[in-house]
Amino acid sequence: MRSFFYVISALAVIGLAYWAYYENYRTQASISHAERLEGQIATARQRLRVLNAEWAYLNRPARLRELADINFDRLQLMPLEAQQFGRIDQVDYPPEVDLRFDFSGSVAVTNQSEEETGQ
Repeated sequence: MRSFFYVISALAVIGLAYWAYYENYRTQASISHAERLEGQIATARQRLRVLNAEWAYLNRPARLRELADINFDRLQLMPLEAQQFGRIDQVDYPPEVDLRFDFSGSVAVTNQSEEETGQ
């Protein structure tokens, strides 16, 4: 009986060693994957910072004013003036539609028989 216990114990130790080995490699793979993702996130953030800087550079008011002056004849852009803006009460909204249903001619449907309801 003792030898059987030793064999079972040895098999349990081998099984647990295999499980620990397997989990170690899965953990290392997960850590490696997470590090790759963090690197990709850092690269994407850096690219976003560059794009934001380019956007700010290209949208400088002086540059846009110069472009508008250069292309004035082709684009026919006019300077903005206060009277070009409207008031909120001048906006023509669509009329409100009444979405209520008329149930006056409908038939009541129930799963109870007339005997159960007492009628």
